[in-house]
Amino acid sequence: MKVIFTIKTIFYRGFMKVLRHHVYEYKKGLRRLILFTCNSERKQEAIAILKKLNISFVLLPVLGKNINIFFGDEVCLEVIKSINKASLNSYTPEEDFILGVMLGYDRKQQCERYLIRKEKCLSIAN
Repeated sequence: MKVIFTIKTIFYRGFMKVLRHHVYEYKKGLRRLILFTCNSERKQEAIAILKKLNISFVLLPVLGKNINIFFGDEVCLEVIKSINKASLNSYTPEEDFILGVMLGYDRKQQCERYLIRKEKCLSIAN
């Protein structure tokens, strides 16, 4: 029997592999907050997996058909909710810095990114 993989099948396998890896990192305590972006077609499936595993999450729409799913510790999700902005592009340099650190990004790179973004904000204001 010959197995034929379509682009959709390959995409679906990649989607599940990435989501499973994120869940693994969260469950092992490697990261306390995860940002997972998927298209609207996969949203319900991702939500079902998170609910089944009893993992808290917050949904934020992205332009187009994509959606950002933040999941992890409730206290981290409360920070995301308190920022209360639909688009990551509208985060202030400080909010962006906080998010990057919470997601486990390299702290030095986050500091460099913050300074660049802050300088741009200051030059626009003047």
